[in-house]
Amino acid sequence: MFPAKQSVARLRAKLRLLLAANPVTPVPTLIRRVNWLLEGWKQYFSWGYPRMAFRAVNRYTVFTLTRHLQRRSQRPFRPPEGVSYYAQLQRLGLRLL
Repeated sequence: MFPAKQSVARLRAKLRLLLAANPVTPVPTLIRRVNWLLEGWKQYFSWGYPRMAFRAVNRYTVFTLTRHLQRRSQRPFRPPEGVSYYAQLQRLGLRLL
């Protein structure tokens, strides 16, 4: 049993809405909301063989969050020197599937 492509598409749409709703939401709050959404989706689809769908969702989440944080306001979010966005998102508490 695999998560359907429509289910992955709906999750991506929810993430898109969550990130587009308010561009000035503090980063920790934003990450907490994303974690809540991903955790619920993970619990529902953890049966069967969800590895490929989880990889696609993880890739999309990191890319979308990075793009969102880069284009915030006049003072975009940047990780410290020598740290990737992926590592910085993990430091901020992002839990991927």
